[in-house]
Amino acid sequence: MTDLHPAESLGAQSPIRTLRLLRLLGDAGTAGLSLAGLVAQSGLSKPTCRRLLIALMEEGMAVQDPATRLYFLGREIYLLGMVAGDRYGIHRVALDSVTRLAQRTGDAAFLQVRHGDDVVCLVREDGTFPLRSHVLKAGDRHLLGAGAGPLAILGALPEAEAEAYLAGHARPLAERYPALGPLLPGLLRETRERGYSLNRGVLFPGSWGMAMAIRGPSGRIEACLSLAAVESRMQPDREPELAALLAGEVRLVEQRLAREPGPATPLPGSTRRKPSP
Repeated sequence: MTDLHPAESLGAQSPIRTLRLLRLLGDAGTAGLSLAGLVAQSGLSKPTCRRLLIALMEEGMAVQDPATRLYFLGREIYLLGMVAGDRYGIHRVALDSVTRLAQRTGDAAFLQVRHGDDVVCLVREDGTFPLRSHVLKAGDRHLLGAGAGPLAILGALPEAEAEAYLAGHARPLAERYPALGPLLPGLLRETRERGYSLNRGVLFPGSWGMAMAIRGPSGRIEACLSLAAVESRMQPDREPELAALLAGEVRLVEQRLAREPGPATPLPGSTRRKPSP
Protein backbone atom coordinates (compact mmCIF):
# COMPACT_ATOMS: atom_id res chain seq x y z
CA MET A 1 0.00 0.00 0.00
CA THR A 2 1.37 3.39 -1.00
CA ASP A 3 1.87 5.96 1.74
CA LEU A 4 0.09 9.17 0.82
CA HIS A 5 0.52 12.68 2.14
CA PRO A 6 -2.36 13.40 4.56
CA ALA A 7 -4.02 15.83 2.16
CA GLU A 8 -3.56 13.56 -0.87
CA SER A 9 -5.48 10.71 0.79
CA LEU A 10 -8.68 12.77 0.95
CA GLY A 11 -9.47 12.98 -2.76
CA ALA A 12 -10.85 15.86 -4.79
CA GLN A 13 -12.68 17.44 -1.84
CA SER A 14 -9.44 18.02 0.04
CA PRO A 15 -8.87 21.68 -1.06
CA ILE A 16 -12.42 22.69 -0.14
CA ARG A 17 -12.19 20.99 3.25
CA THR A 18 -8.79 22.51 3.91
CA LEU A 19 -10.02 26.00 3.13
CA ARG A 20 -12.97 25.43 5.45
CA LEU A 21 -10.60 24.68 8.32
CA LEU A 22 -8.45 27.71 7.53
CA ARG A 23 -11.49 29.99 7.57
CA LEU A 24 -12.60 28.55 10.90
CA LEU A 25 -9.14 29.15 12.37
CA GLY A 26 -9.19 32.67 10.99
CA ASP A 27 -12.60 33.35 12.53
CA ALA A 28 -11.36 32.03 15.89
CA GLY A 29 -8.45 34.49 15.85
CA THR A 30 -6.33 34.57 18.99
CA ALA A 31 -8.80 32.36 20.90
CA GLY A 32 -7.86 29.33 18.82
CA LEU A 33 -9.93 26.19 18.33
CA SER A 34 -9.69 22.68 19.70
CA LEU A 35 -9.90 19.60 17.50
CA ALA A 36 -13.38 18.95 18.87
CA GLY A 37 -14.39 22.51 18.04
CA LEU A 38 -13.10 22.25 14.49
CA VAL A 39 -14.92 18.94 14.01
CA ALA A 40 -18.19 20.41 15.29
CA GLN A 41 -17.99 23.59 13.23
CA SER A 42 -16.66 22.08 10.00
CA GLY A 43 -18.91 19.03 9.84
CA LEU A 44 -15.87 16.91 9.02
CA SER A 45 -15.12 13.62 10.72
CA LYS A 46 -12.49 13.63 13.44
CA PRO A 47 -9.97 11.53 11.43
CA THR A 48 -10.40 13.76 8.35
CA CYS A 49 -10.04 16.91 10.42
CA ARG A 50 -6.90 15.58 12.11
CA ARG A 51 -5.29 14.58 8.79
CA LEU A 52 -5.96 17.99 7.28
CA LEU A 53 -4.55 19.74 10.34
CA ILE A 54 -1.38 17.65 10.12
CA ALA A 55 -0.99 18.64 6.47
CA LEU A 56 -1.55 22.31 7.29
CA MET A 57 0.99 22.20 10.11
CA GLU A 58 3.57 20.54 7.86
CA GLU A 59 3.24 23.51 5.49
CA GLY A 60 3.30 26.11 8.28
CA MET A 61 -0.31 27.11 7.61
CA ALA A 62 -1.48 26.07 11.08
CA VAL A 63 0.13 25.60 14.48
CA GLN A 64 -0.89 23.86 17.69
CA ASP A 65 -0.16 25.23 21.12
CA PRO A 66 1.56 22.35 22.99
CA ALA A 67 0.13 23.44 26.33
CA THR A 68 -3.52 24.08 25.44
CA ARG A 69 -3.69 21.79 22.37
CA LEU A 70 -5.56 24.56 20.56
CA TYR A 71 -5.00 25.25 16.86
CA PHE A 72 -4.22 28.63 15.29
CA LEU A 73 -3.32 30.03 11.88
CA GLY A 74 0.40 29.64 11.19
CA ARG A 75 3.20 31.94 10.15
CA GLU A 76 2.90 31.07 6.46
CA ILE A 77 -0.67 32.41 6.38
CA TYR A 78 0.57 35.69 7.84
CA LEU A 79 3.34 35.92 5.23
CA LEU A 80 0.96 35.14 2.38
CA GLY A 81 -1.40 37.79 3.69
CA MET A 82 1.39 40.36 3.69
CA VAL A 83 2.24 39.48 0.09
CA ALA A 84 -1.43 39.74 -0.92
CA GLY A 85 -1.67 43.05 0.90
CA ASP A 86 0.90 44.52 -1.50
CA ARG A 87 -1.55 43.92 -4.33
CA TYR A 88 -4.99 44.41 -2.82
CA GLY A 89 -6.02 47.94 -1.95
CA ILE A 90 -6.42 49.03 1.59
CA HIS A 91 -3.35 47.53 3.29
CA ARG A 92 -0.97 48.91 0.70
CA VAL A 93 -2.40 52.42 0.49
CA ALA A 94 -2.96 52.89 4.24
CA LEU A 95 0.32 51.56 5.64
CA ASP A 96 2.12 54.93 5.39
CA SER A 97 -0.76 56.63 7.18
CA VAL A 98 -0.59 54.21 10.10
CA THR A 99 3.13 54.86 10.42
CA ARG A 100 2.70 58.64 10.32
CA LEU A 101 -0.06 58.56 12.94
CA ALA A 102 2.17 56.60 15.30
CA GLN A 103 5.10 58.96 14.70
CA ARG A 104 3.10 62.19 15.06
CA THR A 105 1.04 61.16 18.10
CA GLY A 106 3.60 58.99 19.89
CA ASP A 107 0.81 56.47 20.50
CA ALA A 108 -0.29 53.18 18.91
CA ALA A 109 -1.93 53.47 15.49
CA PHE A 110 -3.96 50.83 13.67
CA LEU A 111 -5.57 49.88 10.39
CA GLN A 112 -8.74 47.85 10.92
CA VAL A 113 -11.04 46.41 8.23
CA ARG A 114 -14.60 45.21 8.22
CA HIS A 115 -15.13 41.48 7.67
CA GLY A 116 -18.86 40.80 7.80
CA ASP A 117 -20.01 41.57 11.32
CA ASP A 118 -16.43 41.61 12.62
CA VAL A 119 -13.67 44.19 12.44
CA VAL A 120 -10.15 42.78 12.05
CA CYS A 121 -6.93 44.57 12.95
CA LEU A 122 -4.53 44.35 10.00
CA VAL A 123 -1.70 46.61 11.15
CA ARG A 124 -0.43 47.96 14.47
CA GLU A 125 2.36 50.55 14.70
CA ASP A 126 3.63 51.75 18.09
CA GLY A 127 4.69 55.30 18.79
CA THR A 128 7.49 56.47 21.03
CA PHE A 129 5.53 57.25 24.20
CA PRO A 130 6.73 54.72 26.82
CA LEU A 131 3.29 53.95 28.33
CA ARG A 132 1.26 51.95 25.80
CA SER A 133 -2.09 50.28 25.43
CA HIS A 134 -1.61 46.62 24.54
CA VAL A 135 -5.24 45.57 24.12
CA LEU A 136 -5.19 45.31 20.30
CA LYS A 137 -2.72 43.70 17.93
CA ALA A 138 -2.65 42.57 14.31
CA GLY A 139 -5.01 39.65 13.79
CA ASP A 140 -7.38 40.53 16.63
CA ARG A 141 -11.04 40.86 15.77
CA HIS A 142 -14.08 42.30 17.51
CA LEU A 143 -17.75 42.64 16.70
CA LEU A 144 -18.93 45.86 15.12
CA GLY A 145 -19.35 48.45 17.87
CA ALA A 146 -16.90 46.87 20.30
CA GLY A 147 -13.93 49.23 20.58
CA ALA A 148 -12.99 52.49 18.93
CA GLY A 149 -12.43 51.08 15.44
CA PRO A 150 -15.53 48.86 15.29
CA LEU A 151 -17.58 51.73 16.75
CA ALA A 152 -16.34 54.18 14.09
CA ILE A 153 -17.29 51.75 11.32
CA LEU A 154 -20.71 51.03 12.83
CA GLY A 155 -21.35 54.75 13.30
CA ALA A 156 -20.54 55.50 9.66
CA LEU A 157 -23.04 52.95 8.33
CA PRO A 158 -26.52 54.07 7.28
CA GLU A 159 -28.59 54.48 10.42
CA ALA A 160 -31.12 51.81 9.45
CA GLU A 161 -28.34 49.30 8.79
CA ALA A 162 -26.66 50.05 12.11
CA GLU A 163 -29.93 49.76 14.04
CA ALA A 164 -30.73 46.44 12.36
CA TYR A 165 -27.28 45.17 13.31
CA LEU A 166 -27.76 46.17 16.97
CA ALA A 167 -31.16 44.49 17.09
CA GLY A 168 -29.81 41.28 15.60
CA HIS A 169 -26.63 41.15 17.68
CA ALA A 170 -27.84 42.18 21.11
CA ARG A 171 -27.12 38.75 22.57
CA PRO A 172 -23.55 38.17 21.27
CA LEU A 173 -22.60 41.75 22.15
CA ALA A 174 -23.94 41.30 25.70
CA GLU A 175 -22.18 37.95 26.11
CA ARG A 176 -18.80 39.04 24.80
CA TYR A 177 -18.79 42.64 26.05
CA PRO A 178 -21.06 42.87 29.12
CA ALA A 179 -19.91 46.38 30.07
CA LEU A 180 -20.59 47.73 26.58
CA GLY A 181 -24.26 46.85 26.00
CA PRO A 182 -25.98 49.62 28.01
CA LEU A 183 -23.56 52.26 26.68
CA LEU A 184 -23.49 51.35 22.99
CA PRO A 185 -26.56 53.32 21.78
CA GLY A 186 -25.21 56.51 23.37
CA LEU A 187 -21.70 55.91 22.03
CA LEU A 188 -23.15 55.35 18.59
CA ARG A 189 -25.02 58.67 18.71
CA GLU A 190 -21.85 60.48 19.82
CA THR A 191 -19.87 58.89 17.00
CA ARG A 192 -22.36 60.02 14.37
CA GLU A 193 -22.39 63.55 15.75
CA ARG A 194 -18.59 63.91 15.88
CA GLY A 195 -17.65 61.96 12.78
CA TYR A 196 -15.24 59.82 14.81
CA SER A 197 -15.49 57.45 17.76
CA LEU A 198 -14.06 57.84 21.23
CA ASN A 199 -13.80 54.80 23.50
CA ARG A 200 -13.16 55.94 27.06
CA GLY A 201 -11.86 52.68 28.46
CA VAL A 202 -15.20 50.88 28.19
CA LEU A 203 -13.76 47.49 27.28
CA PHE A 204 -10.46 47.77 29.13
CA PRO A 205 -10.23 50.36 31.94
CA GLY A 206 -7.41 52.82 31.38
CA SER A 207 -7.12 52.02 27.66
CA TRP A 208 -8.73 54.71 25.48
CA GLY A 209 -9.18 54.75 21.74
CA MET A 210 -10.23 57.01 18.88
CA ALA A 211 -11.06 56.04 15.29
CA MET A 212 -12.43 57.34 12.00
CA ALA A 213 -14.02 55.30 9.21
CA ILE A 214 -12.62 55.00 5.68
CA ARG A 215 -14.95 54.97 2.64
CA GLY A 216 -14.00 53.22 -0.56
CA PRO A 217 -14.58 54.78 -3.99
CA SER A 218 -18.10 53.32 -4.08
CA GLY A 219 -18.96 54.96 -0.77
CA ARG A 220 -18.93 51.67 1.09
CA ILE A 221 -17.43 51.72 4.60
CA GLU A 222 -14.40 49.48 4.23
CA ALA A 223 -12.08 50.17 7.14
CA CYS A 224 -10.88 52.69 9.71
CA LEU A 225 -7.76 54.27 11.11
CA SER A 226 -7.54 54.29 14.89
CA LEU A 227 -5.38 55.31 17.82
CA ALA A 228 -5.02 53.75 21.27
CA ALA A 229 -3.35 55.18 24.34
CA VAL A 230 -3.46 55.25 28.09
CA GLU A 231 -6.21 57.43 29.57
CA SER A 232 -4.03 60.46 30.27
CA ARG A 233 -3.10 60.71 26.57
CA MET A 234 -6.68 61.19 25.28
CA GLN A 235 -8.09 63.91 27.48
CA PRO A 236 -10.28 66.73 26.05
CA ASP A 237 -7.36 69.14 25.60
CA ARG A 238 -5.68 66.73 23.16
CA GLU A 239 -8.80 65.36 21.44
CA PRO A 240 -9.04 68.01 18.66
CA GLU A 241 -5.40 67.48 17.69
CA LEU A 242 -5.80 63.70 17.45
CA ALA A 243 -9.07 63.99 15.56
CA ALA A 244 -7.48 66.36 13.03
CA LEU A 245 -4.57 63.98 12.46
CA LEU A 246 -6.95 61.07 11.92
CA ALA A 247 -9.09 63.11 9.53
CA GLY A 248 -6.08 64.11 7.46
CA GLU A 249 -4.84 60.55 7.06
CA VAL A 250 -8.31 59.15 6.36
CA ARG A 251 -8.75 61.76 3.64
CA LEU A 252 -5.39 60.78 2.14
CA VAL A 253 -6.24 57.05 2.17
CA GLU A 254 -9.60 57.70 0.51
CA GLN A 255 -7.92 59.79 -2.18
CA ARG A 256 -5.37 57.05 -2.84
CA LEU A 257 -8.11 54.40 -2.99
CA ALA A 258 -9.96 56.54 -5.54
CA ARG A 259 -6.86 56.56 -7.76
CA GLU A 260 -6.50 52.77 -7.68
CA PRO A 261 -6.76 51.30 -11.22
CA GLY A 262 -9.91 49.41 -12.13
CA PRO A 263 -12.93 48.70 -9.96
CA ALA A 264 -12.52 48.69 -6.20
CA THR A 265 -11.16 45.36 -5.04
CA PRO A 266 -13.20 43.74 -2.25
CA LEU A 267 -11.39 43.33 1.04
CA PRO A 268 -10.00 39.83 1.65
CA GLY A 269 -12.84 37.71 2.98
CA SER A 270 -15.50 40.41 2.53
CA THR A 271 -17.21 38.38 -0.21
CA ARG A 272 -16.98 34.77 -1.22
CA ARG A 273 -18.01 34.21 -4.80
CA LYS A 274 -18.39 30.80 -6.35
CA PRO A 275 -15.92 30.13 -9.14
CA SER A 276 -17.24 30.38 -12.66
CA PRO A 277 -18.09 27.02 -14.24
